[in-house]
Amino acid sequence: MKILFFCPRWGHAHVPWNVFVQQVKAAGYDGVETDVPADEKERGQMLEALAKHGLLLVAQHWETVTPDFDAHLPAYMERLQRMAAVSPLCINAQTGRDFFTMEQNGQLITAAAQVAAATGIPVYHETHRSKFSFAAHVTAAYLQQFPGLQLTLDLSHWIAVAESFLQEQQPAVALAVSRTRHIHARVGHTQGAQVSDPRAPEWEAALQVHLDCWDEVVRINKQAGLQQLTVTAEFGPPPYMPLLPYTQQPVASQWDINLYMKALLNSRYNHNPFA
Repeated sequence: MKILFFCPRWGHAHVPWNVFVQQVKAAGYDGVETDVPADEKERGQMLEALAKHGLLLVAQHWETVTPDFDAHLPAYMERLQRMAAVSPLCINAQTGRDFFTMEQNGQLITAAAQVAAATGIPVYHETHRSKFSFAAHVTAAYLQQFPGLQLTLDLSHWIAVAESFLQEQQPAVALAVSRTRHIHARVGHTQGAQVSDPRAPEWEAALQVHLDCWDEVVRINKQAGLQQLTVTAEFGPPPYMPLLPYTQQPVASQWDINLYMKALLNSRYNHNPFA
């Protein structure tokens, strides 16, 4: 099974598309994960740059945040349809709100499944704070109710929400792992969704918790006969990235950390008999 690696546009939106995509290609990524611009000109620039360099696209939806459910549902569907129209490899959706009812969030999950069925573009729902999937035990209930529900697993959010490495929630984590088709490879800790630098020895234990989980995702997907699995190295810019006081300088380079994560996981999975 081949693991494909994607670079987040998050943190680099100020870089012109043609320059950014050249950097992504040179760094050895297979593609980019990004939202799909509503502006037709910018959307065209993005698609042209990706095509020129032979890079794949994971479309990322995060924009629908209105608390009014009656407005939220059609806006959510419109954005998913816009993303499907550019033929990404898949759509990673931050879906719903943590304060919506289970029925309301269920309607959004059903709507996403309808878009996927109509377009042939799979929609994976990201485990994310403030969304329907904000905690392991809550997401488990949705996974049980919706057998077709598949996830983008970002374990860091659940660890921060639970203020633990989820030792007491392993059945819920195992269920999520079995339904994961896309990984966000960020390392969190019990007090936040992003460690300062996963290369530092003080974060070795946190990194290992995530690696153990990702290993299981890879194993299950390989066992299921899938030919590929997608991973986005998704350490983010400030405020995810801690800043030094007064100078407001990042404590590490987002770009370098994500390259480290890509290299670590590429070596672990694409160049290892395990994978």
